[in-house]
Amino acid sequence: MQALHLYAGPVARRAIQERGLQPSDVAVIAGAAGGPKGLLLLAMDRFLFGDWLLRASQPIDLVGASIGAWRMASACLTDPVAAFTRLEHDYIHQHYALAPGQKRPTAEAVSEQFGNNLLAFYGGRVGEVLRHPRYKLHIVTARGRHILAREHPVRTALGYAGAFMTNVVHRRAMGAWLERVVFSSTSHSGNAPVCAPLPFGTTDYRTRQLPLSSANFNAALQASCSIPFVLKAVQHIPGAPSGAYWDGGITDYHLHLNYSATTAQGIVLYPHFQKSVVPGWLDKQLKWRHRATHHLDRMLLLAPNPEWVKTLPNAKLPDRTDFVHYGNDLAGRVKAWSTATAASTQLVDEFARWLERPDLGRIAPL
Repeated sequence: MQALHLYAGPVARRAIQERGLQPSDVAVIAGAAGGPKGLLLLAMDRFLFGDWLLRASQPIDLVGASIGAWRMASACLTDPVAAFTRLEHDYIHQHYALAPGQKRPTAEAVSEQFGNNLLAFYGGRVGEVLRHPRYKLHIVTARGRHILAREHPVRTALGYAGAFMTNVVHRRAMGAWLERVVFSSTSHSGNAPVCAPLPFGTTDYRTRQLPLSSANFNAALQASCSIPFVLKAVQHIPGAPSGAYWDGGITDYHLHLNYSATTAQGIVLYPHFQKSVVPGWLDKQLKWRHRATHHLDRMLLLAPNPEWVKTLPNAKLPDRTDFVHYGNDLAGRVKAWSTATAASTQLVDEFARWLERPDLGRIAPL
């Protein structure tokens, strides 16, 4: 059984038809939100950033939300292979002890432990991320507005209920409740930092771009991973407007961004855990928004075959429900997730073979 499926937009498909796919063709790499599902992509990350992309020298924009932001930030470290290996280990082995009768840990406990994990992971190494000679990092977060500007048990629940109902009517209207805030790598013009240009258009949704710095890196990355009601929002990020900052997946779950709106050329390479590129977290049940658009014309998407996924433990990808399913059985969850990540090397092997002899017959329309 083939583990890997490939999907391409029309522009990407034509480019591959003409010359195959070279590492120098890649202009953007996207990293989706999705929690533990992202574990299946770390073996591919090790291959891409530790081998294949090293055969070229062009700058590449790395766009990430939630675990995708953590992955893309890790790609900017001096030894990305070691970083991805550690990320895989640390994520699989994270554990939040539960009291008798408790089904899930408190948001305060998860946020505190996660923040400490990020400090340990990037301690003394943020400069490597910010000064990478090729990669420009863009961390996507969601900033609450009005009733969601400050976290509160009742107001936050009401605010997200309002955001959900507004989003059903029109995605752009959800900007009244939440705005997309992107923290981006910078260069310097005189004494002022200048954000790297965003590799996507921003007319689709209310957007703000801010400089990523050593002062706000950890806070921005934690905010991008802070799932509402599972972790606490991050307040008062240095260099950013006041407010509550949450998981970037809320506004941009799978980074269905307008990559075609810029003058940049090149492939948007997207290792993903499914075929659909869902715009926002609140769109998960809105199936009519799961279709591809012209925004993705330059995209080559790599995803696991759904039938292959059924061969993994529990016949599915790792996901957040496993924390509840396994509870305090850390060894059981570690075994299941480790088995799944070990199996994901088949995705890498198949992609490496395809790169050597690109077969258009393997590429389905996105």
